[in-house]
Amino acid sequence: MKTQETANQRVTFHRCNTVVVGAGAAGMNCAVHLYEFMKRKGVEAPQDRIAVVARGLALGASRMSGSDKQTYYKLGTSPNVPDCAKAFADTLTAAGCCHADLALVEGINSLREFYHLVQAGVAFPTDSTGTFIGYRTDHDPAERATSAGPKTSKFMSEGLQRQAEEYGIRIFDNQEVAHLLTVGSGKSKRIAGIVAIDCSKVVKPGCAMNVFLAANVVLAAGGPGELYKTSVYPRGQFGLHGLAFRAGLAAENLTESQFGLASIQFRWNVSGTYMQAIPRIFSTDAQGGQEHDFLAGFFPSMKTIATAIFLKGYQWPFDPQKIENLGSSLIDVLVFNERQKGRRVFLDFRQNPVGTRSMPPFNIDELTPEAFEYLKNAGALQKTPIERLARMNPPAVEIFREHGIDLCREPLEIAVCAQHNNGGFAVNKWWESSVPHTFVIGEMAGTHGVKRPGGSALNAGQVGGLRAAEYIANVYGPDVANDPNDDRQIERQVQALMDKLDRWSRSSGRTPQETIEEIQSRMTASAAQMRQEEDAAQSLRKAIGLWKDIQDQGLAASDPASIVAAIQAEHLALSSVAYLKAIVELLAQNGGSRGSYLVLSPRGVPIHPDILDKATGAPLAFRPENQGLRSKIQQIEYDERSPDLFRCAMITPRMTPVGRKSFEPAWREYREGGIYRT
Repeated sequence: MKTQETANQRVTFHRCNTVVVGAGAAGMNCAVHLYEFMKRKGVEAPQDRIAVVARGLALGASRMSGSDKQTYYKLGTSPNVPDCAKAFADTLTAAGCCHADLALVEGINSLREFYHLVQAGVAFPTDSTGTFIGYRTDHDPAERATSAGPKTSKFMSEGLQRQAEEYGIRIFDNQEVAHLLTVGSGKSKRIAGIVAIDCSKVVKPGCAMNVFLAANVVLAAGGPGELYKTSVYPRGQFGLHGLAFRAGLAAENLTESQFGLASIQFRWNVSGTYMQAIPRIFSTDAQGGQEHDFLAGFFPSMKTIATAIFLKGYQWPFDPQKIENLGSSLIDVLVFNERQKGRRVFLDFRQNPVGTRSMPPFNIDELTPEAFEYLKNAGALQKTPIERLARMNPPAVEIFREHGIDLCREPLEIAVCAQHNNGGFAVNKWWESSVPHTFVIGEMAGTHGVKRPGGSALNAGQVGGLRAAEYIANVYGPDVANDPNDDRQIERQVQALMDKLDRWSRSSGRTPQETIEEIQSRMTASAAQMRQEEDAAQSLRKAIGLWKDIQDQGLAASDPASIVAAIQAEHLALSSVAYLKAIVELLAQNGGSRGSYLVLSPRGVPIHPDILDKATGAPLAFRPENQGLRSKIQQIEYDERSPDLFRCAMITPRMTPVGRKSFEPAWREYREGGIYRT
């Protein structure tokens, strides 16, 4: 470690074998496995060769996200229902746009990582025989899902952090990544480390920087939740996508984000038992008056209203295929429609659903058989939604009480929110990116297709961390970064970053907060669950203009505390260009409604005869999915010479590996390290 100082900056250099950026469940898991692999190979003091860099250990999606019973999706563990990795992979690839080799690897390694979490102390429930109990989640044909309660991912990351600390792995908290250092060019280009602002030392007149030089980089910084104004991501979830694009990483499936109903005062998904308890859904004016049970005007009977609300539980993500015939996703459209009018929407667990005057009142005995039998088996046939919810899932009530919201006494304000990005950076079956020695895991990795079973992202993050650690330890080895040929390039980039921050401190340009708010408003209007081709193209042009303006004028970061916000705003601006470019390109290829978004088109299929287009007065209509695009994956890369800053291509998904070796040849290939070359 060495330190150099200028008038306004203090820069400390650290050298390691691998720097893991992100301290959530995926990042911590990778660090733990890397230590274990190195230890197994006889590496001395492997903990000193690994650095975990975090913006905030208590922040991020792993620590602050969840739902009624946050799902972990794994290979089935039922004692009487057979399951296999190939069937698991088929589920992940069913809706297309997904690499089959990645899906198979996730299935094969699923239980290995699940039991690793059990050993780390995550209390997944079992019966008296030790069977881990499962249930069905969205897009799940089998009972592969399990849960440790509303805080499953929090328990995962905490348990893995304890392991990392027991191993002595160094964790650098309060670090805002400002730059990814690159060396070489073309196919020899690689990321040589990161530059981070030490937020614990941001004081006048300047700031402290940590430079982590590494032979390998693992990016596990989560999704760019702050792209959207209406979001259930934890606040401050900016991701590192803009920085990763500029460093040369290719991304896939950026068009495929997931949206769903969530509370907005305390950000939390209202899936599962929150909806299966069948609460009342109503809207008010902006001041909280003029209550209106708006669902009643679009459903013909109380039975159909109650059934749609119930089905929202395990059909939680917004899904265009579940709109027609009074499907559960019609509720998402109607909630969105009310909020577009300037009204607020609430769940009320104190009351059952309310219909029109001509409808008979809610009667639990008149539910459809699917809903009634579910509630009966759960012992949840009580008179009110809050009683049913408390019976099925007491922690689901308690989690809101912990955040000052008493569901027994007040309604819960909701919206259709951005929740997860199924796309991300392209990786191979070892989770290595398009840039050698750089691995991407967790939500930053684009391993999902158009749809995914709920909870499969947690499994993917654990498997990705395992695979990256195994490859680093067995192929790239334990050496610490120490190439003097790289030093000059690195020093130039560090100096350029310091010069930029110095210019920003004197800039009279737009503020970081103004920039972030502009990005969020544009993305929520044009790149969320409702999309329209011409509108998206116009938003792309504005996003490019914003990015160029930032490069020309800088951002106003006159005090040290605003430096971090300016860094976030800059790379979020480039991220927004990438996402909008991906959407525009796919719509131009006749991409239709799929996954978790609708493509609006006057020549499409009417959503509902009473949901009207404000401009024309005709029924609002959407373009159906173009199923021919399921066999392609859109890939996107940064290209500063391109007018749109990015170039896109459609590639064919990789197939499932075929053929299996007999034991002896496979054993030899394993012993000789051949498994890492195939």
